[in-house]
Amino acid sequence: MRYLIFSDIHGNLEAFDVLLRFAAKKKIDHYVCLGDLVGYGASPNEIIRKIRTLKPLWVVRGNHDKAVSGQESIETFNPIAAAAIRWTQKTVTKSHAEFLNKIPRGPRSVDGLFTICHGALFDEDYYIFGEFDADEAFDYMPTPLCFFGHTHFPFLYARKGEHVTGEYMDGGETERKLEKGVAYLINPGSVGQPRDRNPQAAFAIFDSDRQTIRFYRAPYDIAAAQKKIHKAELPPALAERLAVGI
Repeated sequence: MRYLIFSDIHGNLEAFDVLLRFAAKKKIDHYVCLGDLVGYGASPNEIIRKIRTLKPLWVVRGNHDKAVSGQESIETFNPIAAAAIRWTQKTVTKSHAEFLNKIPRGPRSVDGLFTICHGALFDEDYYIFGEFDADEAFDYMPTPLCFFGHTHFPFLYARKGEHVTGEYMDGGETERKLEKGVAYLINPGSVGQPRDRNPQAAFAIFDSDRQTIRFYRAPYDIAAAQKKIHKAELPPALAERLAVGI
């Protein structure tokens, strides 16, 4: 089975459309979204509408999804993120807001093969940055493999015995074979707002038969996404950051 793993779309339709066109050319058996469909970008309704057409879909909520649907206060968000959330709350349709509200909280088990969450297994809003954070997260894993999002960095953490290593998956297409006896925490990166200074959309495919994870980066029409942000009168910084991947 081939699972398309993606996260942190953040209302960026141009980036998400590239992902969907990519998926149409591949044999994808399941779609797996690790949260934050909305926030920052100017196309929340279009993103939710297209997400709802993906079958079969596994999804967990992100912190921006919670905030837009009223399940979390925006007081903990920085001013730019909070402004985007308020705009998104006014923009999403009632049906789409209800969809966001019903997205399950992570962690979730997918076909008994792996686990998914937004931040960490023990706290859906926690950021896993580095081996120290990963080491703690490994202790909560019910399966040897877990996919997470939230940081917007494509990363692979592995624990063999008591030893934890982390590998930043930079560049283009990269494949890693998963070893028996090793536990893995894997972040596919962000589709709509990468923060690793590579502005291209990031995502991955997990092949459960071959036990491989392949990371991808894909260029998209950044200028078009920026134009929509400016037209919506969202904070200009949200458009500027897309061009540099921060």
